[in-house]
Amino acid sequence: MNNFLDLHTTDATDLRGIIDQAQSMKTARKGQLKGTPDADQPLANHMVALIFEKPSTRTRVSFDVGVRQMGGQTLVLSGSEMQLGHGESIADTARVLSRYVDMIMIRTFEESILHELAEYADVPVINGLTNSSHPCQIMADVMTYEEHRGPIKGKKVVWTGDGNNTCTSLIHAAGQFGFDLTFAGPQSLDPDPEAIKFARSKGVVVTIERNAEKAVLGADLLVADTWVSMHDSQSTRQRRHNQLKSYQVNDALLDQAKDDALFMHCLPAHREEEVTSSVMDGPKSVIFDEAENRLHAQKAIMRWCLGV
Repeated sequence: MNNFLDLHTTDATDLRGIIDQAQSMKTARKGQLKGTPDADQPLANHMVALIFEKPSTRTRVSFDVGVRQMGGQTLVLSGSEMQLGHGESIADTARVLSRYVDMIMIRTFEESILHELAEYADVPVINGLTNSSHPCQIMADVMTYEEHRGPIKGKKVVWTGDGNNTCTSLIHAAGQFGFDLTFAGPQSLDPDPEAIKFARSKGVVVTIERNAEKAVLGADLLVADTWVSMHDSQSTRQRRHNQLKSYQVNDALLDQAKDDALFMHCLPAHREEEVTSSVMDGPKSVIFDEAENRLHAQKAIMRWCLGV
């Protein structure tokens, strides 16, 4: 049994195997109708609990569809239905769910909830997102880059904007997959220093650059994310826009990168804020391939967790 909690706590060889299997599974589905099951059914007779304390579109749909394609069944639960950690302790919830289901995916707020759930569960636990990290998304991003441009090892990846949870997982991935990373954003929104320390310990270059145009010079991949969360107040939104407006990914900025550079965004995007529509809909954008690959990457993660 394997938990998939964070990229820096998962063996790099296992991460590479997951990416390779995800690509093989995607290739095997070519020509099939979207609703048809996979030829093999590795999750047959398996029940997977999908817990959402945070709202979700891509995570919910991709995990639900992935389980069903592999022959399993899902039990989708919201935070309001469970009151996780309020009406019942997280440890007791983990013990109870382990009696009913074969695997748990949770999208939650605090990292501590994820780790306590994993500590007391007798079934694999997958991190669908926390305030600290978003490893499933970055596995899809690595898969997408390699589909289009080959191995990501040795490439230059640039993150623009807020050093948030997704940025943290991208920095972890830099260490595990061997690519260099430049963060372009204001000092007040710098990424997790422990993540940077981890990546540098693996021998890759992690750079902080305040000037966005300098940051993207020679970049193979640009990655952006939303500047504001759905939970942010209006005053926070305005402050974020003022802080980050010089880091918008537009055509002029993208032109500073390599000619064959790609653009990614985990979605949902606020068009004309962190990225312009001309970039999102342009020839260098692979955002919808990236969104699709959440499905394939997560299917491979679930198989790895269960060893099937």
